[in-house]
Amino acid sequence: MKTALTELTGIRYPVVQTGMGYVAGAGLAAATSAAGGLGIVAASTLSVEEMTAAIHKIKDRTDAPFGVNIRSDADDAADRVEIMIKEGVRVASFALAPSRELIGRLKDAGVVVIPSIGARRHAEKVAAWGADAVIVQGGEGGGHTGPVPTTVLLPDVVDAVDIPVIAAGGFFDGRGLVAALSYGAAGVAMGTRFLLTSDSPVGEEVKKVYLGKSVRDTVVTTRVDGMPHRVLTSELVAQLESAGRASGLFRAVRNGARFKKMSGMSWASMIREGQRMKHGRELTWAQVLMAANTPMLLKAAMVDGRADLGVMASGQVVGLIDDLPSCEELITRIMAEAEAALRALPRV
Repeated sequence: MKTALTELTGIRYPVVQTGMGYVAGAGLAAATSAAGGLGIVAASTLSVEEMTAAIHKIKDRTDAPFGVNIRSDADDAADRVEIMIKEGVRVASFALAPSRELIGRLKDAGVVVIPSIGARRHAEKVAAWGADAVIVQGGEGGGHTGPVPTTVLLPDVVDAVDIPVIAAGGFFDGRGLVAALSYGAAGVAMGTRFLLTSDSPVGEEVKKVYLGKSVRDTVVTTRVDGMPHRVLTSELVAQLESAGRASGLFRAVRNGARFKKMSGMSWASMIREGQRMKHGRELTWAQVLMAANTPMLLKAAMVDGRADLGVMASGQVVGLIDDLPSCEELITRIMAEAEAALRALPRV
């Protein structure tokens, strides 16, 4: 299937695996890209050395195009961009809008720039700065999300920009791909669906928790890191929701210290990143402090396998997923379903 996305990136199928922290490592990204989709490594939770090693692992496993997701407001964002350029990474992915300068540097080197956005005005801004495409995530999506559903946000963004738009939030099968294409999207991006594959590094017990949830078993909370975050319902999330402000800030300070130790970052660099976050996202200092919760609470579930001690980002689509195929099986199935859905449409 050829679309503006496949032509832009060189992938075979218009299916993107999103950069999920602690989930989208070299193994998952390589498996997705080898199957014809676009695998994206989540490098925001990796050190520069770990990111470089992940890129090498993918290149050892497949010659197919892949992407790397980094934080545009990170202290070492420019250094990471240079590594991506040097290593020949095809796609640079950003969860927050990258600066005009970062976009320009990447494009000059032939790297495709695809930021993720959650509002029409954000899409218009990065398109004006030279982004090659955008991933637009509706409110159904997991992790940080907005209030507007995909069926409203997607056509709004498609009508606003003249670059390829990739739809995210609520997609898991071929019918969804066809629906996205009918809105004018160039493909779909999926997180929860790829998390629930046999190639995902998430532990089996945590995957069982996901598979046991219904479409009603997610909640959007601001008590994880101060920003709207769609996660699975759990006892821990209920505790976070009921905890007082002082308790939440204490937890954030403790998790910040743990993240500092794990990442090797200095307090000075963490403060600088906090200042950039505050300015770039218009956050309060309390929200910046709470952001320290995210990497540690995600790691507890996704890496340590402790669903009881961590949070599990998830889209509402989790309730429609009941199996753990490989990435190759999943993408093959999605394309077959898309073809069947197209054939079943009434002729006009």
